[in-house]
Amino acid sequence: MTDYAIDPPKPVALPIEGQAAKFPVRRVYCIGRNYAAHAVEMGHDPDKEPPFFFQKNPDNLDPSGDFPYPTQSSDVHHEVEMAVALKSGGTDIAVEDALDHVYGYAVSIDMTRRDLQGEQKKMGRPWEIGKAFERSAPIGPIYSAESTGHPSEGRVELKVNGEVRQEGDLNQMIWKVPEMISYLSKFFELAPGDVILSGTPAGVGPVKKGDEIVAHVEGLADLNVRVT
Repeated sequence: MTDYAIDPPKPVALPIEGQAAKFPVRRVYCIGRNYAAHAVEMGHDPDKEPPFFFQKNPDNLDPSGDFPYPTQSSDVHHEVEMAVALKSGGTDIAVEDALDHVYGYAVSIDMTRRDLQGEQKKMGRPWEIGKAFERSAPIGPIYSAESTGHPSEGRVELKVNGEVRQEGDLNQMIWKVPEMISYLSKFFELAPGDVILSGTPAGVGPVKKGDEIVAHVEGLADLNVRVT
């Protein structure tokens, strides 16, 4: 038995719909501005930008249904996304082979401390302080691709207190799921347990304590989150 200087951290694992087994998380990659309308609302031209990615931490993924409003921010935004969970990986994965590496899909929300992110952008610094904070990625159960297929179209929506804030369709992604996987694998060695958040449609906006959020991706169960 291996000895450790301190107790090792508890592995991060997500529920799988219909199974007692859980999905272990290795890394979390997030693609930025992957819906044209969202890119425009953030002040960018989607026709001139290659894909880019940032990372959250595995333990930022939170299936509890509660989102504690974070400290040091007064402008936290919701971003509904479809999460892609990988069962295998590698490097230089061909686009036509990429979906063979997908275990399944889930509904997620990339919560963002927009004010802190904005400050970092102005200074040309990384975004982690605005993106990779505790419990910043509420997520629903993973649905296996065997049960859902590989969604390439379908409504994506987020409501706050019953009001539709974000709406779009998976077919509006600039970089589709196979392309994301292939592109990422050129720069990172992907592996089982990696999760990719695939981007958000237009309509991102602030949340406040007490808000009730419903995130929806067609074909998956809704994710209900309360801001506490």
